[in-house]
Amino acid sequence: MTERRRPRLRTATAAPLFAAIALALLFLVTVGETFYAKLVNRAVIFPLAALALHLLVDVAGLVSLGQAAFLGVGAYAVGILTEHGVHDGVVHWLVAVAAAALTALIISAPSLRTRGVPFIMITLAFAQMLYFVANSLSRYGGDDGFTIWVPSRFRGGLSSSRPETLAWLSFFVLLFAYLGLARLRASRFGRVLRGAKENERRMSALGFAVQRYRLAAFFLSGALTGLAGAMLANLTEFVAPAYMSWHRSGELLAMVVLGGSGHLRGAVVGAFLFVFIEETFSRFTSHWALVFGPFLVLAVLTNRGRTLLRLGRGIRNP
Repeated sequence: MTERRRPRLRTATAAPLFAAIALALLFLVTVGETFYAKLVNRAVIFPLAALALHLLVDVAGLVSLGQAAFLGVGAYAVGILTEHGVHDGVVHWLVAVAAAALTALIISAPSLRTRGVPFIMITLAFAQMLYFVANSLSRYGGDDGFTIWVPSRFRGGLSSSRPETLAWLSFFVLLFAYLGLARLRASRFGRVLRGAKENERRMSALGFAVQRYRLAAFFLSGALTGLAGAMLANLTEFVAPAYMSWHRSGELLAMVVLGGSGHLRGAVVGAFLFVFIEETFSRFTSHWALVFGPFLVLAVLTNRGRTLLRLGRGIRNP
């Protein structure tokens, strides 16, 4: 009974957070502030990618530095389809999710044979490989990237070219992803992943195919990040290899750490804080990361070491 009540309580505590996001979106749509609508939109898209990474880091105990690869694959899926005259938003999102999930499956197959630091380095290496592949695509802008002239269009006259429309779509996607991951975390699937993070040998001895569970987690994480990449491409109306850089992977990991990796809402809050800090201090200096560093250190210290402990469990060798 206790195991079933805890996830519901944690989901309920996130209700004020999502209510505040919805009210902010409603206010911005009413006043017609396009700039702030795009800002909030960005702050809604990145939590989706942070939630996907949270599934790996906190639930499965897998610290990945290649998460940006899936973000870039999702963005390029939208951009390439648009370049070839396909503008259907449903097709864009489905292809982005499928491409990112397939990429995650390919990357995870060899990566999950390792643990600790080798796992981190292999995921980073794969992401950098995709980054240089994107750089070599001269047909699609190469290192400079390319512009998406016609954003995704949905049935009913909805178009992601309007920041307000895309913001609401992103909000509902984030909400359903949060509820789905909360349910998944509380399910047998989530309990097996957490148990394997604590003691892989014991879970294997109980008859659980730990590798298959981790493979499924990696697959799902890649799919969600690819969807975030598709929405980000529509928001910026631009796609570039920089989406896949290791800096972006580090930022996603920082979002998880900043919010505290002990619960789902922490990933959402961490992503919001990251976007807010970046947007605020980048107006004064291009070296805003120097300001962000102390915030990250403070977040780790105030979390009483639990964040580092959770990350350490994913880095250490069994």
